[in-house]
Amino acid sequence: MEHQTPLGPGDAQAPMSREILLDEVVDPVKATARIQIRRIRIAPGHPAGRHIHNGPVFGSIESGSAVYQIAGQEPSVLRPGDVFHEPGGAVIEKFDATEEGVTFLGYFPLAAGEEPAIEPPADS
Repeated sequence: MEHQTPLGPGDAQAPMSREILLDEVVDPVKATARIQIRRIRIAPGHPAGRHIHNGPVFGSIESGSAVYQIAGQEPSVLRPGDVFHEPGGAVIEKFDATEEGVTFLGYFPLAAGEEPAIEPPADS
């Protein structure tokens, strides 16, 4: 889903393009007063552990890689440029740095007066 506008007749490259990388439905709908963006680094080989966020998290990998898995889904490896969504309240089985470590940007939509929170699942 890319839209390009050419420079003019005969030009081969567009001056700008926009590509949708992620288009997720936030369910349940979340009242959002602000977005907090964090740069998060996980050391090489370190597992984040099973966890749940108090709201949705969106992110993009800057460097390194991580094994990512939402409960009930197959794991995948996220690499630089990849984007992801952790639904609020979903059990994240893995967000484990590979042997190269990982740095990513996490985007946290927050209600008024809310701060991002992470906790282990009740069955952990």
